[in-house]
Amino acid sequence: MKWMFWIAAAWIGYSYLGYPVWLWLRSRWSPRPVRRSHEEPAVSAVMVVRNEEATVARKLENLLSLDYPEGKLEVVAVCDGSSDGTGAILEQFARGGRVRTLVKPVSQGKAAGLNDAVQLASGEVLLFTDARQQIEPEALRLLVENFADPDVGAASGELMLGDPATGETGKGMGLYWRVEKKIRDLESASGSVAGATGAIYCARRSLIEPLPDGTILDDVLLPMQIVRQGARVIFDPRARAWDSPDLGESREFARKVRTLSGNYQLLQLAPWLLSSKNPIRIEFISHKLSRLAVPFALLALLLASLFLSEPLYRAALIAQLAFYALSVLAIAGVRIGPLARIADPARTFVVLNCAAVVAFINFVTGRKAVWVR
Repeated sequence: MKWMFWIAAAWIGYSYLGYPVWLWLRSRWSPRPVRRSHEEPAVSAVMVVRNEEATVARKLENLLSLDYPEGKLEVVAVCDGSSDGTGAILEQFARGGRVRTLVKPVSQGKAAGLNDAVQLASGEVLLFTDARQQIEPEALRLLVENFADPDVGAASGELMLGDPATGETGKGMGLYWRVEKKIRDLESASGSVAGATGAIYCARRSLIEPLPDGTILDDVLLPMQIVRQGARVIFDPRARAWDSPDLGESREFARKVRTLSGNYQLLQLAPWLLSSKNPIRIEFISHKLSRLAVPFALLALLLASLFLSEPLYRAALIAQLAFYALSVLAIAGVRIGPLARIADPARTFVVLNCAAVVAFINFVTGRKAVWVR
């Protein structure tokens, strides 16, 4: 039982602490700064939308108002079988000349829509984005500056969870996302990021490869395809987009399950990710795959603690039970005063690992996670 306890503890520790520490050390002894300069290549902003009648007009206005030369920015929007008024809104914007649209009567999925959008786009650089988030005016210009470095094939911006007027939230999913962004920043500082922020990232059009139909994590596979070609994928926190930190518990849980299911799918669609063909194989495994096994490591840690009687393991058991009790209280909405600072992160941690378990069940049972708005 002792070996099970320490192996599980080591796995959890590496996934959440050891890997970031290794990245921090690497960024100090082997930094790879990006050579930036002011450039203005032709850019096509591409996005796939489905049943986004309530948000798509605001998003198009946001894209058209970005601080970038009007003659060098076009918007390409693919409507993926919407059943509401999304298609009509896109066609109305298309009359202005700066928006190109493709309205598909039947949904074929986001990956197929992105492939169509790339084919329609004419820009040297593509800006990938989604319908809901709002991009800051200078973000595109800042991202494009990175392409002055010939080694850069894609540049990811930063997604802020909160309100621009009050700042980013530090609770729950917001705290998790801030930790995630720090890891991406450290990966970028000395190499490449294992994926991009789907709401805001740019890529050289010449390096874009078609996505397999049904791809869930297009914002991971597409950047990894670029890395495989020898280019860097970097993270630029200067370029920001904003999103709501609270989409509702059920919707946020379903979104996380879909994302984690996408990590399993990647191993089927692109087995080369685990081979020497992937220049950042260690980073990919450490960042994207190690956390998938954390729920099972947590279970092993708890079971081992139950059967070990030494004081160290008794203390570990009490700490685990207290941690899970706090998370349950937070999930139930019980107010626990000053302990809320601990309970909210505990809740997020438990919910994320529950989502990982559901994603694993989906994987072994063959249940597919489809793209929805």
